[in-house]
Amino acid sequence: MEAPKKPTVHSMKRRSFVHEYSYRGFYHITISVAADLRQPLGRVCGNIDKADGEAAAPHVELSPIGQMVEWELLHSIKRHYPMVEVDTYIIMPEHLHILFHVTRDIFNNARKRTHLGRVIAGFKQGCNRRYWEMTGLIPTAKESQAIKSPGAIGADTAAQPNPADRPATSQAATTAPQLAPAAPYSACPTALGDSIAEHRPASSPAPLPSLFETGYCDVIPVDEAQLATQRAYIRNNPRSRLLRTSNRSLLMPRRGGIDTAVSLPAMCGFLQRVCPSHQFTPTIWQELQGHFLMEDSHITCDSYGDRSLLERRLLPVVCHRQDAARFNEQKTRSLEAAARGAILVSARIAKGEQEISDAALASGYSTVRIIDNGFPERYHPSATITDACAAGHLLLLSPWRYQFRRKDDAIHVPFCKAMNCIAQALCRTADDWWKADIPRN
Repeated sequence: MEAPKKPTVHSMKRRSFVHEYSYRGFYHITISVAADLRQPLGRVCGNIDKADGEAAAPHVELSPIGQMVEWELLHSIKRHYPMVEVDTYIIMPEHLHILFHVTRDIFNNARKRTHLGRVIAGFKQGCNRRYWEMTGLIPTAKESQAIKSPGAIGADTAAQPNPADRPATSQAATTAPQLAPAAPYSACPTALGDSIAEHRPASSPAPLPSLFETGYCDVIPVDEAQLATQRAYIRNNPRSRLLRTSNRSLLMPRRGGIDTAVSLPAMCGFLQRVCPSHQFTPTIWQELQGHFLMEDSHITCDSYGDRSLLERRLLPVVCHRQDAARFNEQKTRSLEAAARGAILVSARIAKGEQEISDAALASGYSTVRIIDNGFPERYHPSATITDACAAGHLLLLSPWRYQFRRKDDAIHVPFCKAMNCIAQALCRTADDWWKADIPRN
């Protein structure tokens, strides 16, 4: 009997199978610090009320190790790969974002075409070498030279380098270093110029701990708009971090606790009524059942933002093709209701739904969005969404478990109809409410 297959665990660290990573272009790379190091690169500080460019604006104060990583990033890569430029970057306490601009195809010193991953591996190896030196796990270059020079140091003292010649060590090799913020990192090209080249520590009974997690995440901007978005996202990281830490109840995913009052049989019946039979098949229904979040036999929702919006009057925004000729009327009535305090709830699937929802938010009205995927443990929406949620103007809801999905993966009609059903269920109102006279409060 065959053993059951393990479920696929999707990773954002997988590379695109249709892209050659030695080609010129822009690459947004995210590298995470090893999980047990607890923010060794610095700390986020500043005031979210201060504008970018002001001294007190949100920023990262780098630790000595963070300063070392920054030096390696800005100097060592360019020495070995002059075609790989750092366009934009931010070093956060436990990860770093880098927007690389590869100005021409990547070749190494031996004139062999080279994957960008090799460049990143070399950068990480160089950082590891300096990290081990700074934490006392291996001798510094100065100490190694002293040990190799006969007569320069006695045999009895060669095994124990002078502690004054190196940075303070950690308490244990496997724990996070105790950083001394008063001791800035200093480096010069002669000391670190070759650090991106592959280094291997001297033989030891166990592998030395790495500063970084294995692998990296990448995003490849495909046009100028996406490139601008990636640059803004990178620069906004410190401000977003302060926003989340000061508004934890609003800017952290909250699990369950929102009763839609929709059972699976009720959802199945709804989809049978609104979907053609060739679109809503037993296979699709089985797939949908596996994605719904359930609580007490009802579909529930996770959230991101201000849940108190659900305590106000809710109205669904669903645009149907048969009502296309009356779209302006639907939009006008929806915005009038929002002006009187109603909260518009929409999955934003049709263009009309997006237009009404965006217009409401732009006018300062609060809205609720049903999104088409669940929230991962680390959820970082755009700066626009983050700001709107922090201000209490936007609530994101998801009735789905999180699933890895590429941006260009299509969702089928029953999936969209199910989200429209959730919108109406939360509002306890049918989506044709705007066709009747709007009650005046």
